[in-house]
Amino acid sequence: MDNVKAAAYIRRYEGFSKLPYKCPTGHLTIGYGHNLENGISENVALFILQEDLTRAERAVKDAFPWWWKLDDARQFVLVDMAFNMGLAGLKGFKKMLTAVEQGDYQTAAKEMLASKWAAQVGRRAVELSKIMKKGEW
Repeated sequence: MDNVKAAAYIRRYEGFSKLPYKCPTGHLTIGYGHNLENGISENVALFILQEDLTRAERAVKDAFPWWWKLDDARQFVLVDMAFNMGLAGLKGFKKMLTAVEQGDYQTAAKEMLASKWAAQVGRRAVELSKIMKKGEW
């Protein structure tokens, strides 16, 4: 079968939806008629992860002009937090962000742990605070 032609045909009749919707038979669907009740493959999940990670990184870069001054590990901490709770959630960490901007990574790490988010995500917050404090993955 010619997969290129088949995909073009399906795209034409299914149409694209970036948001989930219920198809006429009531199945939760996304993209070009993908039935979410069938799940997704790990390859698709990895692709989505890369897209989401790129989106989070772009949002953090745009929101914090000083982000470029940080080392790779601390940049990752901010991107991971934005990935996890959205940019609005990250922006709520005002004391932490001020400390990061000033290069006071010890205070930034403490502020991370003194949050409702840290209680919610547990070990993830502990590991990220260590990365923030030391600047090492």
